[in-house]
Amino acid sequence: MPYRWFNPPVYVKTERPGLRLGVNRVDAAAEELLKWSNRGPKWRLAVEACLSAMDGKMPGNDFRLLFEAAADEEEMLLPD
Repeated sequence: MPYRWFNPPVYVKTERPGLRLGVNRVDAAAEELLKWSNRGPKWRLAVEACLSAMDGKMPGNDFRLLFEAAADEEEMLLPD
């Protein structure tokens, strides 16, 4: 599977306090989505969009917006 990139990265909290992760690939976003314990409606949309983006049916930057919204909803989003 080719990497699906997006720009700018979405910065999210990590399991290690004080560290943040800049996510700029669909596959990396998928890994992060699966780690989050809260799974609201925007998380579900991001997961569905992730599958579409991985299949090349959605541009990476369109997916980025949904991933960012899910991160915000789950209180995982950090400022640039």
